[in-house]
Amino acid sequence: MSDLATVLEVTGALGGIGSLGYAKARAPRVYWSLVGLPVTWGRFTLTYRSTMDVCDLTVQPSGLRAFMVRNVARRDVQPVPPKVRRVRGTSTGLRVALRLPAGLEPADVAAASERLRHAWGVHSVNVVEIKPGVVELRMTGYDVLSRVRMPRRIKAGPMVVPVALREDGSAYVRDYRKVPHALTLGANQSGKSMYQRNLIAGLAKLPVGLVGIDCKRGVEQSAYAPRLSALATTPEQASKLLEVLVGLMEERFDLLSAHGVAELWDLPASIRPVPLVVLVDEVAELFLVAAKKDEERRDRMVMQLVRIAQMARAVGIYLEICGQRFGAELGKGATMLRAQLTGRVVHRVNDKQTAEMGLGDIAPEAVSAATTIAPDRPGVAVAGDSTGGWSRIRTPQTTPAEAAAACRAFAHLAPDLNALAPFRPAMPAEPAPDDAPSLVKPQPVTE
Repeated sequence: MSDLATVLEVTGALGGIGSLGYAKARAPRVYWSLVGLPVTWGRFTLTYRSTMDVCDLTVQPSGLRAFMVRNVARRDVQPVPPKVRRVRGTSTGLRVALRLPAGLEPADVAAASERLRHAWGVHSVNVVEIKPGVVELRMTGYDVLSRVRMPRRIKAGPMVVPVALREDGSAYVRDYRKVPHALTLGANQSGKSMYQRNLIAGLAKLPVGLVGIDCKRGVEQSAYAPRLSALATTPEQASKLLEVLVGLMEERFDLLSAHGVAELWDLPASIRPVPLVVLVDEVAELFLVAAKKDEERRDRMVMQLVRIAQMARAVGIYLEICGQRFGAELGKGATMLRAQLTGRVVHRVNDKQTAEMGLGDIAPEAVSAATTIAPDRPGVAVAGDSTGGWSRIRTPQTTPAEAAAACRAFAHLAPDLNALAPFRPAMPAEPAPDDAPSLVKPQPVTE
């Protein structure tokens, strides 16, 4: 009987180990909650002071504190590490709030993030400044970007769209009131189009107008026609559409002036014009010309885009510009326009220069991260803004059919603007269901 009990115990133990191994590979959130979080929390608690010391994240105590320790507590004076204010476990990692002592700054902790990652055995450590003197260590227990699952609780707002998952397990959102204009770069098959599909599917649910400029004859944006208020598919149409948008911008400025307010959101809701998001699919098609006769039209379009980027935020017109490259080689006005695009998202690129075009002027240290994105991980990108902060993100898988379905479902939210009526796209045909009867007449059977 004892032998049978031993066999059952061994079998149960092996089954438990196998279940944990399966959970680690197939259900990393479950494995982290059951095993990874307790182990990491314990390792952090036991080794915190020594880890801070070897990572040069301690400072000498003040004279008064040293005197009290030496003469009252009768102990040797030890360097002071940041004070742990709060430790909180999450489904993807561990978050620790630290109060920095005098002499340390957030940049010192961020510089040691790799050493902290190895010391505590986690996948990544990101440092975020919560308020002056307090930082949060956002530890991730496993690679959350390998299988993207958006968090359940996501920041909400009138112009907020969740589009990707950050490396620390939080959602990356496009908040147009904070970051009005953005640039997305990436090579072919890098996931750039999937990022745009997620963005459009999210915008389709909001009470905004969508304006598309897709000079590749509309191959990307024509499927979103039910939700678009305007669509330009050639450079000629784009030039006329941009002229109309500049006219709308000036009319809205007149409205703000008449009511004595500085921006669109200060107007009463009853008279507030609908916000517009202008989606430019491939910006190079607007800059590059094949003949000299087209240069005047090109210069006019570039000037209009620069004017919109410089002033249109106040009147609720926002730019989302996408391309493979965006440098001075595109011609006059390219760098001026790029400087107005605060948000930057860079997917896998073919050369370092392209990464520098997108990130070099706002977060130089992020350039190397963008150049090391693996080709077999489409959708992974580096997102940054003018604050110098940056993070790795990945877009959840979204098919063109899913994005088009979202646009059809929320087609009733597309505003009907008289100025944009000439550019309203034709509605695409409804896709036939898979089980629909064939319209092809079968050939008669012959002997």
